[in-house]
Amino acid sequence: MHLRYSFRIEPTAVQRLALARTFGCARVVFNDALAARKAAWQADRSKIPTGVLARRVITEAKRTPERAWLAEVSVDALQSALRDLDAAYANFFASVSGKRRGRRVGLPVFKAKKETRQSVRFSENGFRLWENGRLNLAKIGDVRVRWSRPLPSSPSSVTVVKDGAGRYYASFVVDVDPQELPPVDAEVGIDLGLTHYAVLSDGHVIDNPRFLRRAERRLRKAQQTLSRKAKGSKNRAKARIKVARAHARVADARRDWCHQTASRLLRDNQAVYLEDLAVSALARTRLAKSVHDAAWGMFRRVLEEKAARCGRHVGAVARWLPSSQTCSVCWVVDGRKPLHVRTWRCEGCGTEHDRDLNASRVILAAGQAERLNAPGGPVRPGVEIPRQARPDERGTHPKAQPVTTGSQAGIPVLQGGEDVKRGTPHVLLRGRSGGA
Repeated sequence: MHLRYSFRIEPTAVQRLALARTFGCARVVFNDALAARKAAWQADRSKIPTGVLARRVITEAKRTPERAWLAEVSVDALQSALRDLDAAYANFFASVSGKRRGRRVGLPVFKAKKETRQSVRFSENGFRLWENGRLNLAKIGDVRVRWSRPLPSSPSSVTVVKDGAGRYYASFVVDVDPQELPPVDAEVGIDLGLTHYAVLSDGHVIDNPRFLRRAERRLRKAQQTLSRKAKGSKNRAKARIKVARAHARVADARRDWCHQTASRLLRDNQAVYLEDLAVSALARTRLAKSVHDAAWGMFRRVLEEKAARCGRHVGAVARWLPSSQTCSVCWVVDGRKPLHVRTWRCEGCGTEHDRDLNASRVILAAGQAERLNAPGGPVRPGVEIPRQARPDERGTHPKAQPVTTGSQAGIPVLQGGEDVKRGTPHVLLRGRSGGA
């Protein structure tokens, strides 16, 4: 599999000017190519091949007085801009056709000169790593790299990024082999929240770090200073850098915490189950700032990426699962509860539950049941897998299969009459098959 290894780089003043020139030329080539393709499509619904487009916006453009300065930068960086445009169009068509999962991807748009984040990619022909640890970039020179760890293999490409805080990074794409962790027997369910970041089914609680909330005073001071500077002045540019660096410290701390927490969870558990939260919808409520600060989406993505590399399993149960309404002991669905209710007593068995701990145990049971049913097992308790119809049987469907009751299958059956609401047997399967 391919991974990215990012390192801070320290270009000199001359190299920063060369990088700024390269960023600008790559942006111009991208915009020229996008304008040419849009014009061709509007004219006769035609698509310009990549080779013809590269010859028009790079090779022939260098011979014109308006684009003669394109020859001052590496052609490899300019060609990478065209590859990025091809990838943007491919993602759009894959999203429209349904081949790409996730949110709908729109058509590529023109890049603005005022964007604070700039990047350019070099292929194997545009960079080289020396033995002294320096990174040689075509027509830029040898750049100092802050190596924090060795690369596992030779990189196939490198992307030089300048973020909004003025920091430079080199992101290498390397090919690595998955390193599976030794198997363990423990599995855990996680209930994510804001008061506590995560409550585990084994009773452990992970506190919410609240990185943005803790840095609000420093951010407010920096933003007030920025608002007092005259627009277009150099002092305003300096103040903007200070604000960007303050936000970058918060983002870096949050990202590092997510990686460390995910690594610890996957190292101690063979499988991790959590709820498929609608983060984008929750981010439009009055709790938007706290939801963004929690970064549940990033935490889940980091968990899934690390699990794929170390041989662990990460499962997400449906967001409609009534985890806060279901008793993890008798599996009676006890109805909706306001958010201020943190403890409740089950009407079926009388057990007193902590809301978050009970929800994590229900998530664990539901995730384990879904994992068992994924290979094609029975969905309901005591129901056998239907067999294929024999030729001597009438019709196209097999005869009705004998159904064993829950007690015959070794699963406790609820005896509550009106206390057992519709849909409870399905929840019972999820819980008992998970062993919670």
